[in-house]
Amino acid sequence: MDILFVRHGQPQWAINGISQRDPNLTELGLQQSELAAKRIATEKKPAASLVVSPATRSQETAVPIAVETGLEIETVDSLLEIQMPDWQGVTEEAVIEIFRTSRHRTPEEWWEGLPGGESFRRFHDRVTTALEGLLGEHGVSRDEGDPRLWHVEDDQCRIVIVAHGGTNSVCLAHLMGTPPSPWEWEKFVLFHASFARVGFIPLAGAHVPSLRTFNDQDHIPIAMRSR
Repeated sequence: MDILFVRHGQPQWAINGISQRDPNLTELGLQQSELAAKRIATEKKPAASLVVSPATRSQETAVPIAVETGLEIETVDSLLEIQMPDWQGVTEEAVIEIFRTSRHRTPEEWWEGLPGGESFRRFHDRVTTALEGLLGEHGVSRDEGDPRLWHVEDDQCRIVIVAHGGTNSVCLAHLMGTPPSPWEWEKFVLFHASFARVGFIPLAGAHVPSLRTFNDQDHIPIAMRSR
């Protein structure tokens, strides 16, 4: 059993200097997604399901994967990236300045998120709840006596999750058993259309999650990589 986390391709965060709330992919982002799809489709272990965030950038990344693999896109709303304040119409420069000045907030302020946006506590809870629910649908459950251990019904199953830097980082931290912090995306930095693979390895009478690859961009030429 393993999970292939895919970050979406490069998004068009601003048009004519104005921020976009739910951006499409850039031309480069579309190319990155095509390369990711071709690699997934040619790997020896086929994917059993394709689970995708509802954001446009994730959906556009998943389309070529669905075409190449024949899988249907299963949209899971709770895998959406942490929700920022509504910056539609705000200049890109102003948003960059907000992020720059917010880096000096206290840990408690980080937990609360940016004013007008989603708190990291709520984001973390909805993502991890969605992840465990998804795993449960595929016969993967946490051991009731020892939360470090998991029970896996089908060792050959593979799930592809197409989501975001923050969403995927929260999932990775949760599976690896690291204490949550409101800056998970800085712990696990994933570039556009990169892969992170978590396998469930038989151990100690059950299974344990194992990070097998991280920020894997072998399918993307160096000149086409972006963050």
